[in-house]
Amino acid sequence: MPTPMTLRYIEQPQDQLASFRLMRQLRPHLTDPSAYARQLARQAEHGYRLLGAVEAGQVLGLIGFREMENLIYGRFIYVDDLIVDEPQRHHGLGATLLDAAREHARGRGCAHLVLDTGSHMSLAQRFYFREGLLARGMHFVQLLDATPETPHA
Repeated sequence: MPTPMTLRYIEQPQDQLASFRLMRQLRPHLTDPSAYARQLARQAEHGYRLLGAVEAGQVLGLIGFREMENLIYGRFIYVDDLIVDEPQRHHGLGATLLDAAREHARGRGCAHLVLDTGSHMSLAQRFYFREGLLARGMHFVQLLDATPETPHA
């Protein structure tokens, strides 16, 4: 009998290392599993949660999010990371992960779920529109010359 897929928070070191391969599909600049685990720990100090879809010990999908508050949205959940393993796409797993983040947000009294996606990510954008998310703005970035106190993983 196959092991059922479960959603669980990726908090233990062995689970973090098991999620590294999949996160690299989304964030190919990540090259060191230990640095990745340290980065997750630093982000967790600021409320970041990484939820994984796991089946038979394999991480099939990930959604990373954090609760935030600002003058635009009030309290909201910001999705930093959402990735489904390539062979698992188009089977509803991304929607399941987004639904879990929505439920977490509602349970915490958040009124919105917010995320950014690259302008070149047309398939992701189509998925987000299907999931009821609307494009509301543009995201601008500027590289600063300062060396960060905490190195980027």
